[in-house]
Amino acid sequence: MNIRSLTRGDGVVIGAAVVLFIASFLDFSSYDCPQGVDCSRFDSPNAWDSLGLLMSVFLAGVIGAALLIVSRAMPGRKVVGLDLGQFGVALTVFALWTAFWTILDVNNAGAGLILGLLAALVLAAGAVAGPLVPALKAPLLSPSGPAQGVQGGQQPYGAQPGQGYGFPGGQQQAPYGAQPGQGYGYPGAPQQGRPAQADPAQAQQAQAQAQQPAQGGAAPAGDFTPFWFAVPVARPLYGEDGSPNPIAELAPGTWYLAVEQRGQSLIAQTQDGRRGVLQDTTGIQRG
Repeated sequence: MNIRSLTRGDGVVIGAAVVLFIASFLDFSSYDCPQGVDCSRFDSPNAWDSLGLLMSVFLAGVIGAALLIVSRAMPGRKVVGLDLGQFGVALTVFALWTAFWTILDVNNAGAGLILGLLAALVLAAGAVAGPLVPALKAPLLSPSGPAQGVQGGQQPYGAQPGQGYGFPGGQQQAPYGAQPGQGYGYPGAPQQGRPAQADPAQAQQAQAQAQQPAQGGAAPAGDFTPFWFAVPVARPLYGEDGSPNPIAELAPGTWYLAVEQRGQSLIAQTQDGRRGVLQDTTGIQRG
């Protein structure tokens, strides 16, 4: 999964899950050592000494967080009829519910139980509010900052496209329907973040390709010319058959090819050749 597809809400969920897992190793309850008694050998139990508490609070929350993150990498996957993300949210809420009533039932709650309750609260809040609060829906990594090191070859969103596969003018592997050394619809190499002017022969060849029907779909309507674009935030790509389940997710910082326009939607193609409908085209950046 492209790390740039993670949102701030996902970051809250991941952080809370890590704290919740650490809390499982801390003391479950505290005690007051009587004066004159050596309590150095007293071993206070933690969540790992109680299987029911471990599974219903700590591991339930961690598993729920993992399902939420995995659901972004594999949209549309279901467990017992529920989307992975929905199942993950249910587990995080269940972990918070159990932690709340457990701490009320314990006379002297220890650091592990207190920290676990706080982590479960943040975890459930991030899971529920992540898709709803605009601040949490924003990308986890700033578009102006690189998501990976320079050696990884990835350029930050909004910067000049590099020469790797997935960017206009890429040289590692030509996109679907293009000739070697060319970007589909952009015959020349990019300059200043935009395609260069092509010679007449290349322009005629690109125009002929644009008029041909794409494999597995209808020909582009009217005078539509394929173009490269990037999305400002992660957006789902739906199947051309009208299925309500996404077939892929478009991530910020990566260039995709628009091969056809249907009303306000675009038929987009990913780097692995999959085609689908991008319903939300607001704010996209053309290459």
